[in-house]
Amino acid sequence: MKLLQSNSLVARLCLFGLLLGSPVLVTAQPVNAPLQALDDLRPGMPGEVWTVFKGHTPEPFAVVVTGILRNALGPGKNLILCELTDPRVQSMGAVAGMSGSPLYVEGKLAGVLSYQIQRFETVRYAGFTPIKDLLEVSALPASRDGFNPTPIPIKGNATARSANLPEAITPLSPAFATGGLSPEIAGLLGTQFQSLGLAFNALGGSDAGNGETTVATGEAVPHLQPGGVVAVALAVGDITIAGTGTVSHVDGNRVLAFGHPMMSLGATELPMASAEVVTILPSQLNSIKVSNTGKIIGSFSQDRLSGIYGEIGRQPAMVPVEINFPARLNRKSLHFSVVRHEQVLPIIAATGLAQAVSGSNESGFTRGFRVTTQVEFPGTAPVSVNQIYPGPQGFNQGLTDFVANLSLWLFNPYERVFPESIRFTVEDTPEIPQGIVEQLQLSRNEAGPGQRVDLSLGWRGYQRAQATESLGLDIPREWAGKDLEVIVTTGPALDELTGHSRAVPIAQLRSFQEYISALREFRDSDGLYVAIVEKTRLLTDQRATTAEMPGSLERIARAADEARFQRRDVLSPLWERHVLPGMLFNIMLRKPLTVTD
Repeated sequence: MKLLQSNSLVARLCLFGLLLGSPVLVTAQPVNAPLQALDDLRPGMPGEVWTVFKGHTPEPFAVVVTGILRNALGPGKNLILCELTDPRVQSMGAVAGMSGSPLYVEGKLAGVLSYQIQRFETVRYAGFTPIKDLLEVSALPASRDGFNPTPIPIKGNATARSANLPEAITPLSPAFATGGLSPEIAGLLGTQFQSLGLAFNALGGSDAGNGETTVATGEAVPHLQPGGVVAVALAVGDITIAGTGTVSHVDGNRVLAFGHPMMSLGATELPMASAEVVTILPSQLNSIKVSNTGKIIGSFSQDRLSGIYGEIGRQPAMVPVEINFPARLNRKSLHFSVVRHEQVLPIIAATGLAQAVSGSNESGFTRGFRVTTQVEFPGTAPVSVNQIYPGPQGFNQGLTDFVANLSLWLFNPYERVFPESIRFTVEDTPEIPQGIVEQLQLSRNEAGPGQRVDLSLGWRGYQRAQATESLGLDIPREWAGKDLEVIVTTGPALDELTGHSRAVPIAQLRSFQEYISALREFRDSDGLYVAIVEKTRLLTDQRATTAEMPGSLERIARAADEARFQRRDVLSPLWERHVLPGMLFNIMLRKPLTVTD
């Protein structure tokens, strides 16, 4: 094959096409191109890079080899430096979403576009991963998780064209597009996504929000070819988040792409999806492809330094997420699936929930709502937790904490167990669920066994009249001679005071089942807890606790295994009541109570 620059007639045709406003493409993409050895590249050699500017069809743009940056990415990991001479690309530079675009020099496959060279430069350059480094990725061992991706029932040959071959530099980011998320909601957890290397924008879309997220039996898979567009999906369905890049190399159903890592996960399982480019948004800072994500067509199993690798026709296991509104008959439930990844799953699940409660015209949870989260794990009963919010704004402000709590429920340090499903149920509260406590009164601060102590709690709800919650307690004989304390506070605060921290200590538990049991013991987060407590010293052995163990026995136990046996000075509840459920408070009141002999 001869390049555009090598034929004067071709050059004139291209110039004529540019003058008319649309370039004339007269070269054909190399098929079964041989490998270009890195040492054979010389400065000044012309090349072509194939990528999609719009739609699905790859087009070439011209570059010139500038040189080789030796060991630029690590020992033995080089980078091909090229000047982007094509007028279309010179004006906007390397574009997010062009990651993986194959580079051909003298008709041979030399590398793939992968790195941005500086920003705001007057002459545009880009870095290319040598093709040899990318091909290494497909030979690496598979995921240790043994996800056993299930076959996708497809028809036809999706890879008709296949090859028969085994702060100056930053990776081009995939063009992360979201579908089903408003820009405001997409930005709520932007910082957490960025911490995972997922700086996505909200401009994009999805064709997979109609319930059909995977190609159906008998349905032909979109054609994949080097230079074509492909997406790595993190979530599909009513909520879709996917990074769009470029196919680098195709061999049968084996696909290499990107030319750099997406999240550096190593051996993994991520959905491979079809995609289309709507347009390119040029920018002096960061040009980006705007795309729509299609259906799942396969699975990527490697995410490495030099690129990502996957196979068409496989589908990785994902976690289905469902959001229901049982009290609203006309409100559509949301259904989407998220990758099985410890950090990504909680963030995307929470983002989808935020969209459900505040991202549409018919949300209307302005007076407050309750979220019930139910998580199904294999081989155990479902675990659930309830949380009340004063409205969408309050939920959005607490979204980071919600993600942290969801992460605590979803993942554990004992076994790599992923939930089989997550279900959120959202229900209106009859009124704004915020309350304040105005006073706590005890009928007496000193009492003897058998005597009665009355507790009166004065409180007020939002725009409501003052109310009183009354409790009575007969002092038991075993409290005689003790200096106690009456505490009024929230469930999470009382958990901390009584030594039941929500940061479950690893050394105190033995298994995943014990971890789940510990989570079930947390007090409710709504309402108030009225408790009578005493100071005590606990010795913990996993989940078993012993109060006031003799010092000699405690020393023997801790000497045997200090990580297992822990001593803590805590408040031990002798009596407690949960009052005013369904209301939210932020308070801690404490009063002394002395029990005479």
